[in-house]
Amino acid sequence: MIRHSLQAGPFEFEAGGSLEQIEIVYHTSSVKEGKVVWICHALTANSDVEDWWPQLVGPGNLIDTEKYYVVCVNVPGSPYGSSGPSSVDPSTGLPYFFKFPRITVRDMVKASILVRKELGIESVDLLIGSSIGGFQALEWSVTEPDVVRNAILIATSPRVSPWFSAMAEAQRMAISADQTFFECKDLHGGEDGLKCARAQGLISYRSYEGYRRTQAEYDDDTLFAERAASYERYQGEKLVRRNFDAYSYYYLCDAIDSHNVGRRRGGVAAALSQVKAGTTVIGIESDGLFPVREVKEMAALIPGASYHEITSDFGHDGFLLENGQLTEIIKPIIDSL
Repeated sequence: MIRHSLQAGPFEFEAGGSLEQIEIVYHTSSVKEGKVVWICHALTANSDVEDWWPQLVGPGNLIDTEKYYVVCVNVPGSPYGSSGPSSVDPSTGLPYFFKFPRITVRDMVKASILVRKELGIESVDLLIGSSIGGFQALEWSVTEPDVVRNAILIATSPRVSPWFSAMAEAQRMAISADQTFFECKDLHGGEDGLKCARAQGLISYRSYEGYRRTQAEYDDDTLFAERAASYERYQGEKLVRRNFDAYSYYYLCDAIDSHNVGRRRGGVAAALSQVKAGTTVIGIESDGLFPVREVKEMAALIPGASYHEITSDFGHDGFLLENGQLTEIIKPIIDSL
């Protein structure tokens, strides 16, 4: 995948505020004449899809980057290139920190549409989104119903649930409990809080069975369980080592709460009735963030949508791990483009 950067502006944010110029980083495959497959990334991923979905995306893979024109945009608020709270404010030469405008899912889609227009793409043959990437894909399918021809929505919903909103707030609280977060000296502020937030988030991404399978103690006579605790600490450290800062994470968790395709559209059902894309919806039977009941209800409101369900011991993260099952569902759709 090839990295690009678009400078555009002024950019007005849905919740208020604007930037004279916004930077939007995105990746594309080198092939430009093939069918367009646009992938929306999840919370802490980036626009280099081969980096985080290598089993499905890349040369010779299901989503073949030598056959299809694959595009992915790094969302505003991410620390991986697009403008966000960790970006340098040109008026001060320092990061924006809390001066950056609040971001919504619609702002993320607005950024993708700017890239679409910059690339001269008139229609997206297949739009794929999982989790918060699914938020974007669904919002985009409603915003530009004549542009999105086909969509695959994996482990997602049309509106943030109270359950998910509560989890996002718990993670924001963890970051806020680290007082260095408010010092705004540098991008290391809030690192300990970020580690805690990531550990909390991971529990919601996985499942009881997944932890039992991978983090059970080896020794029957263990006095204090340690493996799962060590794994939680490791995941927090790992995110920090990936140069993900607490300010970006806080802003993106805030954006989760903005997700509601029905806002100013007469409600969720009315909004979903506007979708024209041939839509495939995929739920994960052990997903605690997006229970299959919620995903099925969404599918029933999208005209002509089909519903599929995959099994996994790993909860929500099944969308990153159950590649065989996903391939079985997605291959016929890819082949029919």
